[in-house]
Amino acid sequence: MRILCSMFLTLVLFSCGADSDAGKWKPLDLMKYNIPVTIAAPDSAKVSATNLSGIMQDVTIKSADDRYSVQVLASRAASNDMAKLKAEQLDLVRDNRYFESIVREEEDGFIFQNMIDSTSLYGFRYIIYQGDQEFVFQNAFDGTFNLAEIEAMYEAVKQ
Repeated sequence: MRILCSMFLTLVLFSCGADSDAGKWKPLDLMKYNIPVTIAAPDSAKVSATNLSGIMQDVTIKSADDRYSVQVLASRAASNDMAKLKAEQLDLVRDNRYFESIVREEEDGFIFQNMIDSTSLYGFRYIIYQGDQEFVFQNAFDGTFNLAEIEAMYEAVKQ
């Protein structure tokens, strides 16, 4: 009985302490970068914005210390069908020669795995359709991330 109680107590203590980084990050309003969305980001995150020939807005939010690097691409949506917008992103990811699998798929986004030699690299896409605009959130391509880091960033951008 004591063993059972101590195992239960240990399980409860460890599960209470398990909190994703996304839950620790603060709200970051991207409206001043023409992205009408609030995400969660570390306090140390730096934001840079670029307008790509008036066709697309590129906003990158980075914090190297927190292993956080999110890129938002905003452009006029080709469709108002959310399933089609997500399918286009899935096709882009699956066309990568290193694509291995979809790890998690939801209505508005997904997490995927690429495999280079024997190294697993993870990424995500999360799509928001608002007005006539499409906002694609993804991990920035300036680093490699493990699954836990990608899951934290994915949760941070979800609405």
